[in-house]
Amino acid sequence: MSGLAAALDRRRAEGLYRSRRVVAGPSGPELEVDGRRLLAFCSNDYLGLAGDPRVAAALADAAHRCGSGSGAAHLVSGHHAEHHALEEELAAFTGRERALLFSTGYMANLGAIAALAGRGDSVVEDRLNHASLIDGARLSGAKLLRYRHADPASLADQLTRTQGHTLVATDGVFSMDGDVAPLAELAAVCRDHDARLLVDDAHGLGATGPGGRGSLALAGLDARDVPLLVGTLGKAFGTFGAFVAGDEALIETLIQLARPYIYTTALPPAVAAATRVSLKLASEETWRRERLTELVARFRDGATALGLELLRSTTPIQALLLGDARRALAASEALEARGLLVTAIRPPTVPEGTARLRITFSAAHDVAHVDRLLDALAGLPA
Repeated sequence: MSGLAAALDRRRAEGLYRSRRVVAGPSGPELEVDGRRLLAFCSNDYLGLAGDPRVAAALADAAHRCGSGSGAAHLVSGHHAEHHALEEELAAFTGRERALLFSTGYMANLGAIAALAGRGDSVVEDRLNHASLIDGARLSGAKLLRYRHADPASLADQLTRTQGHTLVATDGVFSMDGDVAPLAELAAVCRDHDARLLVDDAHGLGATGPGGRGSLALAGLDARDVPLLVGTLGKAFGTFGAFVAGDEALIETLIQLARPYIYTTALPPAVAAATRVSLKLASEETWRRERLTELVARFRDGATALGLELLRSTTPIQALLLGDARRALAASEALEARGLLVTAIRPPTVPEGTARLRITFSAAHDVAHVDRLLDALAGLPA
């Protein structure tokens, strides 16, 4: 075990050590963290629904009606009416024939990719894809190829090197950079090469696009262009879980073959009931996305005036590039000393030399919060 301790010491020295924080109370712009009140800019609760009392009330009511857990996997006795209703509503929301619930987005990506690709096949992925997409390809046993970030020409080149059936996978909104994949161009390349396209829109659904329907709606694409859509429920929708949406044959295939679906206890029905409420609120309360747009614009204008190096993004994810992991960690600690919680993102989550502060906004933030953040950033050492 001494080798483990030495490795941990090296991580500390390199500024790569990660520690958990203890949060009390509901999700919101202001959090009680380790007993201290902080203004937070690091949550994925983009629409401010995780702390919405209507969603919480739906969860509590359903827990009284349905109990605290599902008791079994979906294919045994755990598939509740609330799960079924949510799947139907997610299918309608995404414009697909069916949707299938998973316990997490990580499991959804592992399950979908490994069910649809195997030895003798190919999976081609963006170099900055989320770890779950990469791990899904590795788990499948298929040949894994990577193309340059958000580069359709590089994708086309890699598609000349594939074998067997080919699945292309990309984030819709990239979780660490905040940029949106060039989905229309990627879809056209996939059509030209007879490849199936999977988009993980974990950070897009709810927060972006017409009606909150994500990066695909933003690009004007539908189920014919993108046969496989993965979404999560613990970000903009403020609850927990994930889903894959697609046609009848796809969903039935996943029910038969996706191991993370088959061998996992179903979500508590009360979580599904709460998500049905949050999905409705996300669709109807357009002011949430409008406020996000306003806050992001104000922040970017202010950051530009300060000479800060932001990555290009119009989404609630704004990355302040600092380069060195130690510098990013020091900046995060300096902000916390001023009462702000902003997470330093370091390798291996991002490539070497691209450590950054990942600043995220919520519809629950207001203009005064943004101005306070800008004032604190202005005080960081150069």
